[in-house]
Amino acid sequence: MSKINWSKLISGTDIRGKAVETENGPIELSNQVVYGIGDSFSKWLAEKKDKKLNDLTIAVGHDSRISAQRLKNALLKGLSHNGAKVYDAGLASTPAMFMATVLAGHQYDGAIMITASHLPYDKNGFKFFSREGGLEKEDIKNILDLAAQSEAEIRENYQKEEDKVLKAEKIDLISDYCNHLKSIIRDELKEGIDKDKPLAASKIIVDAGNGAGGFFADKILKELGAEIEGSQFLEADGYFPNHPPNPEDKEAIESIKQAVIENDADLGIIFDTDVDRAAVVDSNGQAINRNKLIALASKIVLEDYPGSTIVTDSVTSVGLNKFIEDKLGGVHHRFKRGYKNVINEAKRLESEGQTVPLAIETSGHAAFKENYFLDDGAYMVAKVLIKMANLKAQGINNIGVLISDLEEAEIKEEYRMNIKLEDFQEYGQDIINNLKNYIKVFANWEVAPRNYQGIRVNCGDKDWFLLRMSLHDPVLVLNVECDDKSKLEYIKAELRKYLANYDKVELENLQ
Repeated sequence: MSKINWSKLISGTDIRGKAVETENGPIELSNQVVYGIGDSFSKWLAEKKDKKLNDLTIAVGHDSRISAQRLKNALLKGLSHNGAKVYDAGLASTPAMFMATVLAGHQYDGAIMITASHLPYDKNGFKFFSREGGLEKEDIKNILDLAAQSEAEIRENYQKEEDKVLKAEKIDLISDYCNHLKSIIRDELKEGIDKDKPLAASKIIVDAGNGAGGFFADKILKELGAEIEGSQFLEADGYFPNHPPNPEDKEAIESIKQAVIENDADLGIIFDTDVDRAAVVDSNGQAINRNKLIALASKIVLEDYPGSTIVTDSVTSVGLNKFIEDKLGGVHHRFKRGYKNVINEAKRLESEGQTVPLAIETSGHAAFKENYFLDDGAYMVAKVLIKMANLKAQGINNIGVLISDLEEAEIKEEYRMNIKLEDFQEYGQDIINNLKNYIKVFANWEVAPRNYQGIRVNCGDKDWFLLRMSLHDPVLVLNVECDDKSKLEYIKAELRKYLANYDKVELENLQ
């Protein structure tokens, strides 16, 4: 009988858990558990590839978290136990680890990134890749099921190999990945631009938030000629002492905005911990994240793919829809929350014959079709740099002009309300379904067409709200956008009246 709750470690398409013991609880990702995950992934991958275990090649990298080395050592032992050849990429980014399966000189059968994205320092986890892309939730479940079935054997093998010194071959993956990005940037520059140093006339600063993204300043920007003085928090520090490494976080965005203004920079770049998300700040100090980042990315790709479809998550704004469809001539397909949902929907539409060059979530996950539909913050920034250099050649010095006519609501809020039930899904869905009838009494409220998650209600020209279930938790989530405080309070008050009929919903956050 299993003593480890393996299924608890599933987090969407990742494995995540507590990796540092604190007063809030013990470690979930123990060395033995991690060893078992490595052992089971190698078995899963061998079957998937129809290969012998000792013919497999697997690369492992990590971000700056303080538990990374411990987890890496245990993971490499588990991976190599059955004969797979393992490669140590050291400090790396999540997108670079996928590229390890396709880049010339690497092309491993599989890759694992040790990261928990922007979560607190005591958490960690794993993202898994094969050449076909990131693993799906069902794949993660199968890997953990294998571990649960073999738990006694894993325990025995781990105890035998606990003190084993493993010599994994070290690889400089991040340099090869950077060379790949630089090559893409240089290839897409217009005629007449210095392809060796296309950013020579630009001052660009990076805020890596003490995550894994510090490489971008020296290995890409500096190599392309940019002045990078003023870049901050490039050093890897898994305690994240300066601000959360998260392009959505207000403190983080304020930090990079201030740095751009103080250094009179042409552009600011901010990454999350493992560099699969990014945002930028223009020369006026305007933060380009969330809807603005989607607008900018859409502007860039729709020039090459006119009339094509942009897939986004469910909380994008009315103004963004107008920008994509009315001003850019594209098609806005607003789908569900969750970057994997957005990417898979783009792939589905592509399989049906639509042209979908971009799948992008408001969190900053941006996946371009031309880049394997890989959510890659550094690639997103590379596309911005190409556009910036081409604009500069035309005498335009601010990337923000490309989205100057994007209409944005003044107020954007999110409220999360717990559901006090173990079996919460049906209860939450009833709340959402019944709201459709409740709103019929409001003259200017109407259910938005083509909605794929929860219930989205338009309340006027730019005002709207979306009530949906959290992807993983017993939580109702309310997103609201409107133009003034009185409208916000009116929407909240009416929804409080409605939700008061459901005594298992905690409304404190909606007060």
